[in-house]
Amino acid sequence: MIEREQYQPSPAYGAQIRRNEGDKWTLILTRDLRHSPEKVWEALTDPAHLREWAPFEVDGSMGEVGTVNLTWAGTPQAIATRVTRADAPKVLEYGDARWELEPLGSGTRLTLWHNIDRRYIAMGAAGWHISLDVLDRLLSGTPIGRIVGLEAMKSGGWQRLLVEYSKQFRLETPGLPPTVPKP
Repeated sequence: MIEREQYQPSPAYGAQIRRNEGDKWTLILTRDLRHSPEKVWEALTDPAHLREWAPFEVDGSMGEVGTVNLTWAGTPQAIATRVTRADAPKVLEYGDARWELEPLGSGTRLTLWHNIDRRYIAMGAAGWHISLDVLDRLLSGTPIGRIVGLEAMKSGGWQRLLVEYSKQFRLETPGLPPTVPKP
């Protein structure tokens, strides 16, 4: 895929953090997409679409309240995850995540609220940034395939985003896992 080889993420943007209790924080990422809320909703809830862009896979639809087995990229064990709210095409909540879809002209303002340990905020922001780029390309009809887990972490784009988000959030840049080459 030539498109994939040429892909470079945009600079860090559209993110903020909020402190919760203890070491848990909420990472908030907002992205304006050129696609309808209905089209974005399908990509957020359909297992086949999720396999194309998300950092996890599920064994059933996330479009209705219930339990699915969710497997994060790079982990062998599925986690029973409860979809607690599925208000199509406006709000999707499951586990530590909440997605809000707001009509924006003919497109959608997509906001992810992800509760995350403070040590992983910049890493999470970098990973979700790339996943949302891949989602946008998928919905535009120019898919490049998902870029997640260790594959994402090895890319210069992810490492650049890690530094940018660390600075933006005034966090110390976390050490990279030993299997990831330093930039």
